[in-house]
Amino acid sequence: MRLGLYVQVPFCQTKCTYCNFHTGVFSSELYVPYVDAVCREVAEHPRLLRESGIAEAPDAVVDTAYFGGGTPSLLDPSDLRRVVDAIRSGFDCKFEEVTLEADPETITSAKAIAWCEAGFDRISIGVQSFADLELKAAGRMHRREDVYNASRILRDSGFRNISFDLIAGLPHQTDESWDDSVGQLLALRPEHVSIYLMEIDEGSRLGLEVLQGGVRYSASALPSDDAMANFYERACARLAAAGYMHYEISNWALPGFESRHNLKYWRREPYFGLGAGAHSFNGTQRWANAHDPASYSATLSQGRFPVEQAETVTLAQALEEELFLGLRQLAGIDLAGIEAKYGASLRPRVEELRALGLLEWHGTQLRLAPDRLTISNEVFVSLLD
Repeated sequence: MRLGLYVQVPFCQTKCTYCNFHTGVFSSELYVPYVDAVCREVAEHPRLLRESGIAEAPDAVVDTAYFGGGTPSLLDPSDLRRVVDAIRSGFDCKFEEVTLEADPETITSAKAIAWCEAGFDRISIGVQSFADLELKAAGRMHRREDVYNASRILRDSGFRNISFDLIAGLPHQTDESWDDSVGQLLALRPEHVSIYLMEIDEGSRLGLEVLQGGVRYSASALPSDDAMANFYERACARLAAAGYMHYEISNWALPGFESRHNLKYWRREPYFGLGAGAHSFNGTQRWANAHDPASYSATLSQGRFPVEQAETVTLAQALEEELFLGLRQLAGIDLAGIEAKYGASLRPRVEELRALGLLEWHGTQLRLAPDRLTISNEVFVSLLD
């Protein structure tokens, strides 16, 4: 059995206006105690998992690790190394990919060299935009020049697997600024690219402001939904022309550089989450750690598993996940295999959606129609209705 590990670092320098994650701005004095707690969770994980009654620790080889957040690059490299070393000691590791999320302005030559030495071989950078006006409005700390500096430092330090994130739909974004951001990304040529559409919900300051009809956080300067969809579609064309393979709705890679860790999520393969708010899945069970870092650490100090919620995945839930996670991948799904696995009859509904141009057959695989990727959620809802 192959297993991925996700390590959550919930600390940020500032809270971006669009962020709806369980992260926050904390005193740096909490960083070391938090790392101590994560290392303890790693060391005691088999016992904690068993005694929780959720599941037994599997006989598994850990082949990917992903340090996300938050901003993991805020931690001292020696503390990041402590966690990596703890994982190597606590699990049977044969790493194929170890990713660290980083903000551009936090990247220095000394850190990059230390990350390499600790075992990180992939860096995922939260670029979001190359337009300083958009970055400032979103509450980001970095500016365009920081991205260029970070890219140079990482290349000079030996990193050959770098991912850039962009967000389509930031306040003040225009056709011109979006095309410029995509063009500058292509000039730096990261091995991997993620493009996310701006989400508006009450979980973020910007989202709540928009829903309440306010103007703070540049809410009135948001592009329209049609503009965002157009941004995304233009980026799709330019990335394809530049040799990037579109393998998941929000993700592109040069050949051989798909995110091995994230593919586990979309393929419903097992992964364990470590740290405050981290989620886990073993194929039949899902569970999540306490979101509050203080509660997480305190529970571990008492020798107890810091689980906040746990559930057994029902057959119906598993089928839904197979469909919507599978269809997020551009390769599509083996519908016949899924029907046989779950004893389901999906063909009539699929044919209805295919007739509407929402789904299509690609050989024996069923996939989202390429021109319907921007409304994928609506297609999923229709399919599962």
